[in-house]
Amino acid sequence: MQTYAYGYPRLGRKREYKTLIEGFWAGKIQEAELVAGLEALEAERLETYRRFVDRFPVGELSLYDPMLDTALILGLYPNGGRLEDYFALARGEKALELTKWFNTNYHYLVPEIPFAGGQPPTFRVAWNKPLEAFQKFPDGLPYVIGPYTFLRLSKGYPPEAFGVLFRALIPAYAELFRALKAAGAPMIHVDEPAWVTDVPPEHVALIREAYTALGREAELLVFTYYDSVDFLEQLYDLPLRGIGLDLIHGAENLETLRRAGFPSDKILIAGIVDGRNVWKTDLRKAARQVEALRQWTSAGIWISNAGPLYHLPVTVEVETRLDPALQERIAFAAERLKELSLLKTLLTEGETEAVRRWNAPVHPIDHWHRPEVQERVRRLRPEDFSRELPYAARSRQQRERLSLPLFPTTTIGSFPQTEDLRRARTAYRAGKLPEAEYEALIRERIRYVIQIQEELGLDVLVHGEFERSDMVEFFAELLEGFAITQHGWILSYGTRVYRPPILYGDVHRPRPMTLKEITYAQSLTAKPVKGMLTGPVTMLAWSYIREDIPVHEVAFQLALAIQDEVRDLEAAGIRVIQIDEPAFRERAPLKRRRWPEYFDWAVKAFRLASRARPETQIHTHMCYSEFNEIIEYIDALDADVISIEATRSRGEVIHAFEHHRYERQIGPGVYDVHSPAVPTPESMEAIIERAIRVIPPENIWVNPDCGLKTRRWEEVIPSLRNMVSAARRLRERHGAAVPTP
Repeated sequence: MQTYAYGYPRLGRKREYKTLIEGFWAGKIQEAELVAGLEALEAERLETYRRFVDRFPVGELSLYDPMLDTALILGLYPNGGRLEDYFALARGEKALELTKWFNTNYHYLVPEIPFAGGQPPTFRVAWNKPLEAFQKFPDGLPYVIGPYTFLRLSKGYPPEAFGVLFRALIPAYAELFRALKAAGAPMIHVDEPAWVTDVPPEHVALIREAYTALGREAELLVFTYYDSVDFLEQLYDLPLRGIGLDLIHGAENLETLRRAGFPSDKILIAGIVDGRNVWKTDLRKAARQVEALRQWTSAGIWISNAGPLYHLPVTVEVETRLDPALQERIAFAAERLKELSLLKTLLTEGETEAVRRWNAPVHPIDHWHRPEVQERVRRLRPEDFSRELPYAARSRQQRERLSLPLFPTTTIGSFPQTEDLRRARTAYRAGKLPEAEYEALIRERIRYVIQIQEELGLDVLVHGEFERSDMVEFFAELLEGFAITQHGWILSYGTRVYRPPILYGDVHRPRPMTLKEITYAQSLTAKPVKGMLTGPVTMLAWSYIREDIPVHEVAFQLALAIQDEVRDLEAAGIRVIQIDEPAFRERAPLKRRRWPEYFDWAVKAFRLASRARPETQIHTHMCYSEFNEIIEYIDALDADVISIEATRSRGEVIHAFEHHRYERQIGPGVYDVHSPAVPTPESMEAIIERAIRVIPPENIWVNPDCGLKTRRWEEVIPSLRNMVSAARRLRERHGAAVPTP
């Protein structure tokens, strides 16, 4: 019995990763200090592995994103070895597109594969990062993203070219694996999570062809996770040393193993400890599952985590303010490693005192439940999921009430959260800044941002969200049924971090959450100020959620709490309310066959939350979604206006609307907020002009891709000035009256 773990967070207990890299970007530390700091962080990560598990990968640590690293390894982009060149691809003016990593809230950089003249690029090992890592830490296994996942998640080539490009990749991977074997690597960790997606038969044939060759170059351990592998039995005769399977989120993997067994000449790496949620593993139940696997196969079994651990915070040990009943029932990344060690002990030595204590909570959880909330969900009727009037009738009322120009301008919600503001929030939460002083500061910032927006000439304003640390955390702090950690940070992309709340009980809104700030902002201007809320699907997707009730019931509880907030905003005279759902596509199952079930409750949850009066204009925002795949479900949301990412994808998202008659209003993002570059009016106009080909001008809004919280004022103001200028020029070009600036 062996234990294996992978994906341990690179962030560090004190967010050292973020501090080092952002310090380098800001010019506060030099390259040598950055390199030394990251080497120390990597050494600490690997020592944590060594404390608890038998085997682990090396080379997982990335300066920004492993997919970008893989593109550089394969020679897809010029790599002079300079950090400036690397970070230019990650966050420069021509940065690669960001999108969600499978159905998680981690974002990866999307490599672009050139395919000029029907010829694939020449892939080669231009940077042997896995070899460098193995030479520094020879007790680990080199880490590599596999060829199928790399190509499947890349872009820039026609679908029919996949086979040609995939075959062109294989010699470079063979070269990489030979070099690692020659350096003494006993096995190589190869990540192939794309194998759990809907893989067409012709791709299965390509995978078999590729790994028949690659498996002869070195001993490969291929890891799949997030779901089940539909063609698992077709991997059994390939020359692979082992296969990692997710047995938590891939129930069909278990069924295949029960029915067809597993080949005895391979290692079955059983992903039996959850890498995506925080509830402790039931060690006795997990041990019974391993014993069942032993009945189904004579193969060697390693126990592992079911998916990379970077979806979890580093450790629970540093949390001191959680409800004791909750704290004793959860595990983060370090605790998952401990669980693997305890599970091995249970399987090899029997139940020890440490094993017994792990699953023996002493505090009751009766206070987690509210019968009135459960009853409110039970009493929901079909009409509770629809608005009073259809969109066409609502739109007439809203246009008359708002009197907006053609191509109305707005932002997605947040404005820069400066360092002094973050310090003030930290001091306020620590009890070092009086509430009255903190609220006065927030009001001063709201006054400032309203003034700035009016001076710039924006049409629909926002209050800036200065009181909010995060779009999910803010609401979770105000809703009962959620817990907020002190140090539970995880990476979203690059160095951007957030703290997922823990949704452990029935959700209840004890009082209004946004009314004070938004009505104050509205009192400062005659222009409409948007109410800003986070939707139920995103609240659920970006939290660790309870597993004792069906997920749709959790979503409906959240939706009802948000609906109560909508009603309060309407009663206070707020005319436009935005309910953000950036995780709407992300939360969808990886298997298309399970989409109808998911989208049924996800759409209902949004419609329940947004059940406003007809004259109230409901906006929603989504980012980095494959809109062409889900346009019918977006339509079913019945939002009046949707704003979407369109900049890094060079406006490609507009394709989704070319074959679907979408009658509502759309704001294709014209300004990439993830880059410090200031866009020109011409670049923004080009995106709108492309949209006009398929969307009537009267249905188009002009807005950034996403919120502006992470940007600096020196970038935001000129960018928005250019955005308003672009909208005015568009109005002139398309024959609309242009308001006086």
